[in-house]
Amino acid sequence: MIHEILPVGMLGCNCSVIGDEVSHEALVIDPGDDIGEIVSILERHHLKVKMIVITHAHIDHIGGAAKLRKLTGAPVYMHEADKMLSDRLDMQAAWLGMETPEDPGIDVAAQEGDILRAGSLEAQVLHTPGHTPGSISLYMPAESLVLAGDTLFQGSVGRTDLPGGDAAQIARSIRGKLYTLPENTVVVPGHGENTSIGEERRSNPFVRP
Repeated sequence: MIHEILPVGMLGCNCSVIGDEVSHEALVIDPGDDIGEIVSILERHHLKVKMIVITHAHIDHIGGAAKLRKLTGAPVYMHEADKMLSDRLDMQAAWLGMETPEDPGIDVAAQEGDILRAGSLEAQVLHTPGHTPGSISLYMPAESLVLAGDTLFQGSVGRTDLPGGDAAQIARSIRGKLYTLPENTVVVPGHGENTSIGEERRSNPFVRP
C-alpha cells in the first residue's frame, strides 16, 4: 500500500493519499488545500484518483475538494448530514479570514457500512458523529489502520463547540465505533501525530473506554 500524509492549509489538516501499488488506483482523503502538492504525490506514484473522501465538511478538510475533482474527475464522497456545513463555506471562510473555496457538493453520499475500494485496498465507512453530524472514519482492517478525521486525536478528541457539535455524541462514537477496533490499529487523526487505538483507550483523558 502507498500511504502519504500531507499536512495542508493554515490549520495543518492531515490529507491522506492512499494507493494500490498494483492497480495504481487511489483514494484522497480530506484535500483541504495545497492541491498542487497533492497532485505531485499522485504523479510521483502514478496514481489515478478513484474517489475524493471528505471525513467532515469543515473548510480545512473540504476546501480543495472541488479543485481536485476538476483536475482528476474523481467523485466527492461525503455524508449528507454535513451538507449544512458545506453550504456555509462562506461563513467558515470569514471566521478564518480566507477566501471562500468552491463548494464541491456531494457526488456520492456516505453511509455507515459502505466499502470503499482502490484496487485491492478496502476501507470500511464508520459514521462517527459528534465533531460534526456527518463525521465519518475509514477503517482498513487489512492494514490495521483507521483514518479518524477530527473525531479522535492523540490524547484528545474533536472539539464540539462549533455548529453541529455534540459532546455526548462524540463520546458514543469513540466508545462504540473506534475503541472497539483492535488495539494495534494505527489512528491517523485529522491533525497532528498518529496514535493507536490501544494507546487512546489506555490514556486519552477525554473519553475513557
